[in-house]
Amino acid sequence: MGFNSGTEAGFLRLPQGDTAPYVDEIRDAAERYRLPMKLVSAVIRAESGFNPRAVSRKGAQGLMQLMPTTAATLGVRNSFDPRQNIEGGVRHLRSLIDRFPNNLPFALAAYNAGEKAVVQYRGIPPYPETQDYVTKVLYFYGAPIEGGDTPPTRIYQTVAPDGTIVYTNIPPRGKP
Repeated sequence: MGFNSGTEAGFLRLPQGDTAPYVDEIRDAAERYRLPMKLVSAVIRAESGFNPRAVSRKGAQGLMQLMPTTAATLGVRNSFDPRQNIEGGVRHLRSLIDRFPNNLPFALAAYNAGEKAVVQYRGIPPYPETQDYVTKVLYFYGAPIEGGDTPPTRIYQTVAPDGTIVYTNIPPRGKP
């Protein structure tokens, strides 16, 4: 089974990993750091597709794709251990949400591109990978995580007149 991620060209079909082995780890970390399980699952889905052995071309590792230096800072000794990776990733996500209060897209952009990039650009950096990542996580967060009959909420990205990137479930004028 797979799920869809919205793109400019339409929808991209991505493989769906098995969340069942990590439900306890996700719940424990989400409760400890006061984050919704669904948000943590959305980040993991976007980062690694629930593959605990995932390694990015830039060297990020594990379920929540922690860079080795970030993992070390967070006290994660083995990024491929699901419990340690989720604990470290959720702790990091919590710190970014606290750093960018009431602005989940900025926190997600910082998780992907780094805090400095979000501060430098005073918002989501103009990196296509980061912009796509934020859209994907918000999409997964609004979509049913474990199947279900409810269609996912489509998330639209627009640019306000002042250059601010806005994410919304309301279609821009002139688009279906």
